Amino acid sequence: MKRIVTIDQILENPQVTTFIAKANEHLGAMGFTEHGFRHARLVSNIAGYILKELSYPPRQVELAEIAGYLHDIGNVVARSDHGQSGAMLASQLLFSMGMPADEIATIIGAIGNHEEEEGQPVSPVSAAVILADKSDVHRSRVRNRDVATFDIHDRVSYAAVESKIEVDAERKNIILNLTIETEICPVMDYFEIFLTRMIMCRRAAELLDCRFRLLINGAKLL
Repeated sequence: MKRIVTIDQILENPQVTTFIAKANEHLGAMGFTEHGFRHARLVSNIAGYILKELSYPPRQVELAEIAGYLHDIGNVVARSDHGQSGAMLASQLLFSMGMPADEIATIIGAIGNHEEEEGQPVSPVSAAVILADKSDVHRSRVRNRDVATFDIHDRVSYAAVESKIEVDAERKNIILNLTIETEICPVMDYFEIFLTRMIMCRRAAELLDCRFRLLINGAKLL
């Protein structure tokens, strides 16, 4: 039987909770930044916010929230190709919950295309998840607290003390506003490792008929 599956049901699902917790544990063992409940909930909220501000239908907003929350569960299998494995896991989960196939297709398309190596924005839900995921650069995600041993990824993330997506629907701008402590990490280091992510964000914004803008410490860079 087809059912309306809500974001609240996803948040309360014990299988989802276990997969996110274990995925984050596995990535911690590999030395990656936080990919747990904080990141999942933030991406969910921002993805929904983007589509809501652009006046997409409420159900599409909720599908973006669901896709955003589930986007990294494939890390429970492996980091490599986690978008594809996550899409398969989400498909099985959502079918078992009674979600209609067309909605599942939208969600797994977003999950399977959220990484910059091969992913592409394929729908408004997909574009919103990409923008939400790539905007989460923040000090709180760094697990390693020994500054002397930071690699460039730790250094860039630790330097980011504020990260915020803003939608200007009237001017059709989606703005990532970052505050970076440049004594920890120069702005050029940010571009060195995140340039492909910013290109992906630009493509995602274009699918939403918007322009992507990047502000770092108040300076317009894109």
